[in-house]
Amino acid sequence: PLLSQVKPPCSFTPEEVNYLTDRIQNGGTEVVEAKAGAGSATLSMAYAAVKFADACLRGLRGEAGVVAYAFLESQVTELPFFATKVRLGRNGVEEIYPLGPL
Repeated sequence: PLLSQVKPPCSFTPEEVNYLTDRIQNGGTEVVEAKAGAGSATLSMAYAAVKFADACLRGLRGEAGVVAYAFLESQVTELPFFATKVRLGRNGVEEIYPLGPL
């Protein structure tokens, strides 16, 4: 996770970074364990999907300033595909934002 990108900006001790990184990376596993293997974080996935679909529709409708995060082909990093902040509009992705300071 890019904790340096959180809003509002804040700073963390190295111990806090390690703790938060572990919790973020293993959050899905924690949900499965809490449900004793009877399911996953389906509501979280559904919420993320509806938020992204809503942003896409708002952008296609022409609403200004629609921002979302998307996994797409980009030049943001040396990786061919990356999940990054984008501005959506009538033509789909209209701007891919840089990462900013890490």
